[in-house]
Amino acid sequence: MTTTEELDMIARMRSEVTGRKDLTGENLFLAWGYPTAIVLFLEFLAILYYHEQWCSWLWAGIPIVGVPLMMYFLNEDYERTHRRTLDQNVILMMWIFIGFASCVGGAAMGFANVFPQCYCSYQGLLCGMGCFMTGVILHFRPKIICGIIASALSAVPLFLQGDLWPWQMFIASLIAVISLIIPGHLFSRYVKQTRTK
Repeated sequence: MTTTEELDMIARMRSEVTGRKDLTGENLFLAWGYPTAIVLFLEFLAILYYHEQWCSWLWAGIPIVGVPLMMYFLNEDYERTHRRTLDQNVILMMWIFIGFASCVGGAAMGFANVFPQCYCSYQGLLCGMGCFMTGVILHFRPKIICGIIASALSAVPLFLQGDLWPWQMFIASLIAVISLIIPGHLFSRYVKQTRTK
């Protein structure tokens, strides 16, 4: 039996005895939430005041900041626990798929000339569903509730067309706050409390 398998068995036995899961990844929602909300809000302000095409490219700042933060927190979690559970792998793969679906969907909408009309709603729905599914997997009710609210809000940008289009970015920023930042802080506090028990 390898050291990793031994650590995994010890952690599994401990969680069975205490009835708790060894929760990790509490900072991932925040690592993506803050860059997403801030960049989308800056994009909203830039489009609203400058009315220039280049303003819509500010979204590139999200992965530039989010990916290194995500890698940092994943490595930090792995160094602390020396393992990754099935739940953690499922959640990680789901969010990677959401990121992939966001990029592919955005490109497809761009080629179909429906990007301005649909992308913010599509992105908001993906974030809301991801938050909801993460909450279901972790049995964490605030994420479930925030995911439902964010998914419902994702329909709002569809009604903001024409001159109201910049406000789609504002709603997308609000969805990021509801689906990533708020549940991220609540989950982070919950994980810290369970570790001290």
